[in-house]
Amino acid sequence: MPNYDGRVFVSLENTENGEVDDQTRFAYHQNGFSVWADYAGGDIVRGHLVGTTDEDGRLHFLYHHLNTAGELRAGECNSIPQKLPDGRLRLRETWRWLNGDCSAGTSIIEEQAPDNSGVEHDD
Repeated sequence: MPNYDGRVFVSLENTENGEVDDQTRFAYHQNGFSVWADYAGGDIVRGHLVGTTDEDGRLHFLYHHLNTAGELRAGECNSIPQKLPDGRLRLRETWRWLNGDCSAGTSIIEEQAPDNSGVEHDD
């Protein structure tokens, strides 16, 4: 089972009805089977997700966020992890909105490569 704690993910693909894009960053945390993340960037002002993982690293979670249009959005998502050759993770996601048009979609997020430049950043 992969451990999600401390991993940062960025969106690679999303269906048109999604709000996450390549500017959105997800900072994941894990304690046992409990997983949560904060996310922001692009059209997302601030968001949170909370859920669980199973023995295979599959995720099921609920999410909510505030977008730049001032709308509160909420949904649920199931993610299947794929280990990349360099050890990073890619998550293939199926999701649906629980408010608004209640449509569904798919997305792919991928773990950011570590910054090995040796330069310290003030984030």
